[in-house]
Amino acid sequence: MNTVKTIEEARHQVKVWKKEGYSIALVPTMGSLHDGHESLIKRAAKENEKVVVSIFVNPIQFGPNEDLASYPRNLTKDKLLCESAGANLIFAPEASEMYQKEVPTNVSVQELAVGLCGAKRPGHFDGVCTVVSKLFNIIPADKAYFGEKDAQQLAIIKRMVRDLNFDIEIIGCPIVREEDGLAKSSRNVYLSSKEREAALILNKSLTKARQALSDGEKSTETLKKIIIQQLKTETLAKIDYIDVVDAASLTAIEFVRKPILVAIAVYIGKTRLIDNFIYES
Repeated sequence: MNTVKTIEEARHQVKVWKKEGYSIALVPTMGSLHDGHESLIKRAAKENEKVVVSIFVNPIQFGPNEDLASYPRNLTKDKLLCESAGANLIFAPEASEMYQKEVPTNVSVQELAVGLCGAKRPGHFDGVCTVVSKLFNIIPADKAYFGEKDAQQLAIIKRMVRDLNFDIEIIGCPIVREEDGLAKSSRNVYLSSKEREAALILNKSLTKARQALSDGEKSTETLKKIIIQQLKTETLAKIDYIDVVDAASLTAIEFVRKPILVAIAVYIGKTRLIDNFIYES
């Protein structure tokens, strides 16, 4: 497995593989890799002959008061995980390699970015779409793999690919959880032992909502109240948002008639965590 830091090197290797007829997968990441990323890489390796993992902490998707400077970085550890999971190439550029000094051209999917995390993090998904579109052009893979924990991001990228006619298939992969139910996240390393225990409230609250749906509940307001009531039992939890939306359009609904996305963002101490599930009605 090789690691390259320049666009020219990454393009050259992919061109060689394309010429040799290999199927190619891309797994875009911001590093600080965990079991969730490992599951993406392993699936990509199972379904394709060559796997490229990009590791790039994208500065333009962070807001002015967000954790860009402190975002966890450990390329040495990431390389070991990538190699053991079956990756063939790591593309790990610096910001100066990906962006010129001028303000970059912006890619935006407005319709799907207005709610959920998009409402709380203005400009975030513009930054995501811009860097992912650049990665698709640098590494013209056959398939790209994304986790379903970032459900809004996955929906937006699928729409971008459709609307801009990128010749790539987007594969969504299930959320990977700890044994106690906490969704794997690079930001989990920020949690103290007490906060780590408190963070279990996210999955517990979603489990309550899922049970209510199974019992026949159709009101989205009632589902939100169930989640709020459960979250309020944890003193370290501060709600950022709770939304129940149409799974396809991400628009608000009053009653459950189609597949829905139940998504939450909660601060545990200073750490913002997200979690979700999709319910097929």
